[in-house]
Amino acid sequence: MKKILTASLLIIICISLISCNTVAKEGLWENATYRKDKEFGKGETTIYVEVSAGDESITFTINTDKKTVGDALKEYDLIDGEDSQYGLYLKTVNGITADFDKDQSYWAFYINGEYAMSGVDTTDISAGAKYKLEYTK
Repeated sequence: MKKILTASLLIIICISLISCNTVAKEGLWENATYRKDKEFGKGETTIYVEVSAGDESITFTINTDKKTVGDALKEYDLIDGEDSQYGLYLKTVNGITADFDKDQSYWAFYINGEYAMSGVDTTDISAGAKYKLEYTK
C-alpha cells in the first residue's frame, strides 16, 4: 500500500512540475510560440526577458553573444516588426501580435521596471538588467 501511495504522490508531483510556468493556450496566448519559460543559446552573456500579456507571463533566458536586446531576440525569432524612422516597431512577440491600428494595443518595453527610452533594437545588453515586453492597450 505504501508503494502505491508513494508512486501516486510522485506522479502528482511530476505533473505539477511539468505544468509550472505554463500559460493556457487561449485568449492572447492562443497563437503564442512558447507558453512556458524557455532557455535559448550558448553565448557568453545571459539576459532574462519577461513576456507579459493579459494576466500571464513567461520568461526567456537567452545566452547570447549579440550586442543589443533586439538582436538577441531576433536570433531566436522571438520578435518581429516593421522598420521605421524610429527603429524597429515591434508588432509580434512570441507569436502574440499587437495591432495598434486595430485595437490600440502595442508592446511596451521596460528595463529594470522602468519604461525604456530606447527600442529593443537600439538597447545595448547590460549584465544584470531585467527586460520586459508587455502587451499593452
